[in-house]
Amino acid sequence: MTLSFYLCPMQRRIRTRFAPSPTGGLHIGGVRTALFNYLFAKPHGDFILRIEDTDQGRYVEGAEKYIIECLKWCGIHPDESTVKGGPYGPYRQSERKEIYKQYAQKLIDSGNAYYAFDTPEELAVMREKFRTETNPNPQYGLQTRMQMKNSLTMSDAEVKDWLESGKPYVIRFKMPEGREVKWNDLIRGEVSFNTDVLDDKVLLKADGMPTYHLAVVTDDLLMEITHVLRGEEWLSSTPLHLLLWEAFGVNPEIIPQYGHLPLILGPQGKLSKRDGAKYGFPVYGMNWTEPDTGNVIEGFKEKGFLPEAFVNMLAMIGWNDGTGQEIFTMEELVEKFTIERVHSGGAKFDYEKAKWFNHMWMQKVDERRLTEYLFEDYSQRVEKGTPLPENQTYLIISENLAAYCEKVVKLIKNRCNLLTDLWEEGKIFFVQPSGYDTAAVKPKWTTEKEKFFKEYIRALEKLEGADAAKLEEEFKALAAAHSIKPGELQLPMRIMLVGGKFGPPVFEIAATLGIKETIKRIEQALPEFAI
Repeated sequence: MTLSFYLCPMQRRIRTRFAPSPTGGLHIGGVRTALFNYLFAKPHGDFILRIEDTDQGRYVEGAEKYIIECLKWCGIHPDESTVKGGPYGPYRQSERKEIYKQYAQKLIDSGNAYYAFDTPEELAVMREKFRTETNPNPQYGLQTRMQMKNSLTMSDAEVKDWLESGKPYVIRFKMPEGREVKWNDLIRGEVSFNTDVLDDKVLLKADGMPTYHLAVVTDDLLMEITHVLRGEEWLSSTPLHLLLWEAFGVNPEIIPQYGHLPLILGPQGKLSKRDGAKYGFPVYGMNWTEPDTGNVIEGFKEKGFLPEAFVNMLAMIGWNDGTGQEIFTMEELVEKFTIERVHSGGAKFDYEKAKWFNHMWMQKVDERRLTEYLFEDYSQRVEKGTPLPENQTYLIISENLAAYCEKVVKLIKNRCNLLTDLWEEGKIFFVQPSGYDTAAVKPKWTTEKEKFFKEYIRALEKLEGADAAKLEEEFKALAAAHSIKPGELQLPMRIMLVGGKFGPPVFEIAATLGIKETIKRIEQALPEFAI
């Protein structure tokens, strides 16, 4: 017998959900799942955040707050959640315990589920007894259930006595025999499973808490979820979930449509939480502190990613709009996202490409945000006394610090991939060089060049407030007077100002540093160039 779910839900408001377990940090695969659900729902409906905390043994204090903060940073704002509330609450599964018991009882009463009283030792004996070369991991189901201790093999009186005794038990789904479960997956097309290879999953555990399978279907039913977009690791659970919908006796038209998102692939298969430490890139949205060790696992936020870039990058892992466009705002993603353009195959995460997205967004966002970041970074370094190499000291900025940071940002932002690069590229404006890479210029150094720089210092004293163009004009005029090509002098000047052969255009550096600091650096560096 074939049970087909080629569903076309009745016309109703779209409702999607993201339902993470608070067991640790939020992996980028989870964030992408939340994002795709959000993008799919927003033009026409609601996006719900539901916390699936029924596995109390794996519950981690602080994980729920972390999940909420991570989504908030990404700009993914649920319409209903544990924080915001809503008409379908509570949105934390541990607060819905009695609801699950009622629905488990409905399945018992309809003959779609049964009580199982087997001890862990008896389950181990069963697995050993039925283990064969072709079936090394026998399951509790069609082939074994009638030889176990459950309400299918015991009399009603024995079952009643057991339940009244307070002894532990679980409730298992009774997987039907010889049925083909088919559905049209939104991403993978037609998918089918034969029930004979599926086991009798536990629905209600001995502690009275539901398993994922009972809770997720019950909640999706009561919260009127219309579309379920989740990772492909849940593909094999979908037949059971569809059978549970059928067992609850609901109108087939209200069963959600399912779509299973492809894996995000790392350097070696599925991108795992361990890949970050192994390959040197983040795999969490934000910093996560492991409660047992206190180790901090770096997230994209703290690595220096803008939330817009992070979301943009995630959206492009396994989806595109077909036009070749790569840079999208959240508003554009909401407008253009379609489930039909989600790939069914795994998409590889490329950290270099991720940094490219961030570079592009650093050129796109309001410079005031970058200025604020650099301002805070510098201020905290000074306040905390963050050590500098080789006994360097932080400059005391005489002008308005925010205005100074703004000038620095304008000059360096196109050289930055990450927000953290703002300091690495901009520290030359906040810390004087402690050494000079003179190896390339010393062999060509002359007393005439030394005279040039001494005269240029005197010229600079009269150019307070001059811009880069004026500084360059004076520089070239003086070089001509000394019969020296300007190109022979610009590299030495760069090394005097920043210590090496790097940085933005040299006269832009001088104009940003200001006349007094430029003169000071040239004077300090000149002795290092002496032959």
